[in-house]
Amino acid sequence: MLELYLDSADIKQVARFQACLPIKGITTNPSILAKAGIGVNQLLAELNPLLEEKARFHVQVVSQSLDEIIAEARQITALPYDVVVKIPATEVGIAAIKQLHSEGIPLLATAIYSVQQGFLAALAGADYLAPYVNRIDNFGGNGVEVVAGLQQLLTQQNLACCVLPASFKNTRQVLDVLATGVGAITLPVEIMEQMFIHPAVPLAVEQFNKDWQRVFSHKLAFET
Repeated sequence: MLELYLDSADIKQVARFQACLPIKGITTNPSILAKAGIGVNQLLAELNPLLEEKARFHVQVVSQSLDEIIAEARQITALPYDVVVKIPATEVGIAAIKQLHSEGIPLLATAIYSVQQGFLAALAGADYLAPYVNRIDNFGGNGVEVVAGLQQLLTQQNLACCVLPASFKNTRQVLDVLATGVGAITLPVEIMEQMFIHPAVPLAVEQFNKDWQRVFSHKLAFET
């Protein structure tokens, strides 16, 4: 089953969508946390009771050097939650992924902009890969094609790695990415909202209500 994440540190919005969707957990990055003005420990402590049992949290390192990334990743994974450590898929980051994978630490390679970049991270032992769909488009590429190519290559090489696309501008990108067969996806709040919206829906609901009340007044269905 698809793992559905919210790319957000907004506790109210997480609770909102958890009420109607099987949210697996959340993904964060330093920019999201800084914008929300909330640290990792506070956020996870407040979110964990809101989400279903076995909620998963993706938390990114902020260290830059190999030794510091490895040390920080170990501290992150020691938190009392189901945590996946996010590491940017640079050369240094992939070196850290290789070493941390040997320790059994769950890992996500983030900031992926090309098929080859994601493939190398998968070879090093990443459990998740996060290609940035809309950001790839902004650089003149095709984010959906990168996701599709990466998914195909992982399948061909029989690599047990889950593609978790991020960075979306519209719902069309989301649907096109889902059609490639990815195992996970993370959506910002504004895109999740758009997934529910169609201009015809309120009109249809209003017509249902008018037709019902014309015949049955304010009775409920089981009362007729």
